[in-house]
Amino acid sequence: MTLPFSDTPSENPYYKGRGAQVNPKNRFLEQEYAQEHAEGIDEWWQADVPTQIFEEHAKSVVNKVDSPDVGMWYSMNPYQGCEHGCIYCYARNSHQYWGFSAGLDFERKIVAKRNAPELLKKFLNNKNWTPKPISISGNTDCYQPLERKLWLTRQLLEVAWEYRQPVGIITKNSLVLRDKYILQKMAEHNLVCVFVSITTLQEELRQKMEPRTATAAQRLKVVRELSELGIPVGVMTAPLIPGLNDHEVPRLLEQASDNGAKYAGYTVVRLNDAVKIIFNDWLYKNFPDRADKVWHMIESMHGGKVNDSDFGRRMRGDGNLAEMIRQQFKVHTKRLGMNAERFEFNTSLFQRPNSQLSLF
Repeated sequence: MTLPFSDTPSENPYYKGRGAQVNPKNRFLEQEYAQEHAEGIDEWWQADVPTQIFEEHAKSVVNKVDSPDVGMWYSMNPYQGCEHGCIYCYARNSHQYWGFSAGLDFERKIVAKRNAPELLKKFLNNKNWTPKPISISGNTDCYQPLERKLWLTRQLLEVAWEYRQPVGIITKNSLVLRDKYILQKMAEHNLVCVFVSITTLQEELRQKMEPRTATAAQRLKVVRELSELGIPVGVMTAPLIPGLNDHEVPRLLEQASDNGAKYAGYTVVRLNDAVKIIFNDWLYKNFPDRADKVWHMIESMHGGKVNDSDFGRRMRGDGNLAEMIRQQFKVHTKRLGMNAERFEFNTSLFQRPNSQLSLF
């Protein structure tokens, strides 16, 4: 069988504990070596290496979000790249801006913005800032493994609490429970909402698709503990991949609701730019028996392609299969009483500590 982007799976090496298995070419670099095809004795085999950390003295950390279909106004990301290694992650493409590949580099070369807390303070002290919610993890997971060592997300939360700045969080790492008490204080004033990403209840699939993330059981525990503390919590069943996890929607939502989740969202998988190459290679190596079917079903949701950049349609897809997923999600969230009301962030408490009183 001829595969669209990779050779026969048995001829390729497999990096256990990693999502991506290749380093496709960085489209922004004119001259570079890239691994896309293994060719006989000249395989591009390299032993898996420890994660490398690159410290960046950034100039800014808060970014305005112009995309109208992502549900956030501003975002901040203390880390670029993510050791979780989720194979479908759209953030992989942004790693190319740093001169790295969207493949294995994305998981093994993490950029940390060590001055992120200071930059947030500087941003919030700007007199032109009109308080709006800021999402932590608009791109990569703010509670990825490196956070256990650097505590950048925790410091950002401390700054947000000091300024009474509302924030949203999305994560698939149980490390968020480390910060549950500061989240609880913020939740008492409607200053925070946490979404936990739960993509599958199948542990074997999770290990392949999201190799360095918390198990589904751990994520449901996170939902339960946060909910019991009065912290508004929801789940993202995203992305839904036909033929792999789309059939899990009813059980995912039931489990989330039973553990206290009040909100739920979803997206369908889309494979833009280098993610198309990376996902295809992974799919045919891990699921050769159904790879063709899965690939064609993804195409059916995006007008014959696996990628889509049109606002609105790109997250939900188009066609019969996408409509079936939409209806299923709608029916089950309504049945479970999820999304019955919309969470509203409180922006009225924003304050700049130590600011001088204006003179009359």
